[in-house]
This record gives sequence, C-alpha cells and structure tokens, in this order.
Amino acid sequence: MEKQEIRQGFLTGERALFQGENLQIFDTIFTDGESPLKESCNIELYESMFKWKYPLWYSKNITLKNCTFFEMARAGVWYTENISMEDSIIEAPKNFRCSNKIALKNVSFPNASETLWNCDGIEMEQVTAKGDYFAMNSQNMVIRDFSLVGNYSFDGVKNVEIHHAKMLCKDAFWNSDNVTVYDSFISGEYLGWNAKNLTLINCTVESLQGMCYIDNLVMKNCRLLNTTLAFEYSTVDVQINGKIDSVLNPVGGIIRADRIEKLIMEEDKVDVNKTKIICKEEMKPAI
Repeated sequence: MEKQEIRQGFLTGERALFQGENLQIFDTIFTDGESPLKESCNIELYESMFKWKYPLWYSKNITLKNCTFFEMARAGVWYTENISMEDSIIEAPKNFRCSNKIALKNVSFPNASETLWNCDGIEMEQVTAKGDYFAMNSQNMVIRDFSLVGNYSFDGVKNVEIHHAKMLCKDAFWNSDNVTVYDSFISGEYLGWNAKNLTLINCTVESLQGMCYIDNLVMKNCRLLNTTLAFEYSTVDVQINGKIDSVLNPVGGIIRADRIEKLIMEEDKVDVNKTKIICKEEMKPAI
C-alpha cells in the first residue's frame, strides 16, 4: 500500500495523528499536544521532532531516522511493537516502556532515567546513555558499542549479551539472570549482587564489594582494578590477570589469579574447602 506523505508539518493539539496508518513523515514538528501518534501503524519518520508527551503509544511498525525527542516528549514510546530508530537523540526520560522488538542504532539518551523498562527483544548498537535505572526488567537484549553513565542499570534483566561497552554505574546487573559481557570496562560499587549466571569475558572491572551473592559467576581473562571484598557468598569460576586486592568468603568454586593481596575465609560463615584458590604468587595473610 502506498504511503501518504506529510512534509514540513507543524502539528499541535492532542492526538494530532491518532490512529494514523501508512504515513511517511518528513521534517515535521509535533508540539503542544499529547499522544500525537497514539495507536498508529506503519509509520516512517525522517528529520522530525517531538516536543510534547507520549508521542508513540500502542503503535506498531515504526521507523525513525534523524529524529529528536525533546525534554518534554516524556514517556515517548510505551506499549509499542516493532520500532527501529537510527541517528537520533532522545532527550526525554522514561522512554521505551513495556515495548518489544526494538532496534536502536547511533542513538543518544542524555537523560536516560528509567528508560527501557519491561521491554523484550532489544538490539542496540552505538548507543550512549546517561541516567539511573536503565533497562530494568527487560529481556532478550543484544548490545554493541555501548556507553552508560548511571547507577542501578540492568536490574532484573534476563538473557542479555553486551559487547564493547563502557559502563560507569553502581549496582549494575542486580537480580539479573543469564547476562554475558564481552570486551568491556565496568566501574561501580556492588556489581552484580543477587545475580544468576553472570559471565564476564575479557573485561576490566573496578568495584567495591563487587560480584557478591551471585549464583554461578564466570570470569575469563579479566582484570580487577581496585576491587575489594569480592565474591562474598558467590559460587565462582574466575580467572583474573593480575592481582585481586581482596576476596571475602566465596561459597564455592575456583579462583585463579596472579596474586590475592588479602584472602578472607571465615570458617564460621562458609565451608572453606569448597573453594579452590590458585595463585602464581604468594598471598598475604588476612589481617
């Protein structure tokens, strides 16, 4: 079906294109009206701008290129299926909620607070984000070339694969299940608490009390910088290049490292025989 074109529109009022179908929209501004494309279907947007709340709710089959969501375009994409976005900026918080089949490429989220919650089927490439509580309770995510500044990210996520990321975030991956991170840098306190099946491969981590309370933590060819009191009450299969500053009460598995500066194993709290420690250099006794 041939799509109707809208060019250089300036659309105001609530639900300006409510239930719009089969539209190609170019160089258009949506302002001063909530829900302009609510319940829309088969929409392409190019070089267009959203300046007010709730632009794409309950929509299907949406493509955006070189678009901008300004600060007041809050809660922009909720309950929407099959949406792709490229070369765009989303300044508004609380975007992408309860949506599925999301593809983001070269997208910037300068205010990503409470973004990507309860979503399913997400592909992200060259995405930057700043804000707390990013991607809570989402699942089936593949992420490449990602940067994030913000705490409490990826809480409760399932089935997530991340490549080449830089994350500055406290409490990342809490309560998560089946997360694998490759070739990335993560800095932040309390990394991964209460997670299941957390795997880090070729990663550099800096974390106070990181990787604790984890069921099945795997680390391969990783570095731990300024990482203290690691692995408390976790089951581990860990291979670290270089030293670990301190390890506290893992509950089982194996830890390999060049050196552990301080190993704390309290027999009244864990069965010390269930964890094997392999170091190339002599360990310092715990104080």
